[in-house]
Amino acid sequence: MRYLTLTAVLVLSASLASNAAAGEIYKWTDDDGNVHYTDKPMAPSSEHLDITSRSTDNAGVQAQTQARLDRQAAAAEEAAQAPAGPTRDELRAEARDRTEKCNLYQERMTRFVQSRHLYREDENGERVYLDESEKSAAEQKVEDQIAEYCNS
Repeated sequence: MRYLTLTAVLVLSASLASNAAAGEIYKWTDDDGNVHYTDKPMAPSSEHLDITSRSTDNAGVQAQTQARLDRQAAAAEEAAQAPAGPTRDELRAEARDRTEKCNLYQERMTRFVQSRHLYREDENGERVYLDESEKSAAEQKVEDQIAEYCNS
């Protein structure tokens, strides 16, 4: 009799285990609108979800992990071989150059504003006075240069 009971328990537990492994999943919504998932129907409106599962492909997971590690190593190696950015001294020299150009163009704009007539020298070294359109173009060019070198 004990043998028969033990066999019945084993068969029943194997049956329950296969049902759980087969994906007996139910979905139901409570009165507050919250969605729940369980392995047993909890409400009359429980919906049985057909979910199939399969065992994990360990070799596939390992291959994906190795491929990701290889990509990361290649990216790190490429970053190490990339040329380094400018040095601190180069950055300081560039900042000095920008400051000098900014000052030059600001002084030039001051002269434009203070001068009654703007001129340029021709091939013979003689003054050629600028008309209004040439003066506006020259001022615009200096304003652009101030914007480029003074606003960084």
